[in-house]
Amino acid sequence: MLRVTKLTDYATVVLTVLASAPDVVSSTTELAERAGLEAPTVAKLLKPLAQAGLVEAFRGASGGYRLARPADGISLFEIVEAMEGPLGMTECSVHAGSCGIEDSCGVRANWRRINDVVADALRGVSLAQMLSPHFIPTSGKPSSGREIPARLTAS
Repeated sequence: MLRVTKLTDYATVVLTVLASAPDVVSSTTELAERAGLEAPTVAKLLKPLAQAGLVEAFRGASGGYRLARPADGISLFEIVEAMEGPLGMTECSVHAGSCGIEDSCGVRANWRRINDVVADALRGVSLAQMLSPHFIPTSGKPSSGREIPARLTAS
């Protein structure tokens, strides 16, 4: 089963809390309370999100965090990469030369295409769209929420 880690899921929740009040600087404790998470967990999430340039940190008595840029300019792809590193369905999708059978592998190209489809799907969903309880695809067609339209073609 493919799934993002719990921390990546929680990072998305925390970022949607920040996106719901983009001009407000919120403390870790406030974010934890609004997100329904423990403060140490939120603190752990904020470090890689800040390193990736998704949130800004402010020090001092009235310090805290806010989004570094508008929510419609932050994609799920950026969030996943901030929390989990480069997206790769398989090791060879990310790092060439990491597999002993790479030169004779008949499925590597297909895994790379699948990796590209998943990456494109994540790039196509913004943090602003995650604020809506019902995802509305950009194509305007209704979605069951279970499908990602994709077409694989031979290269």
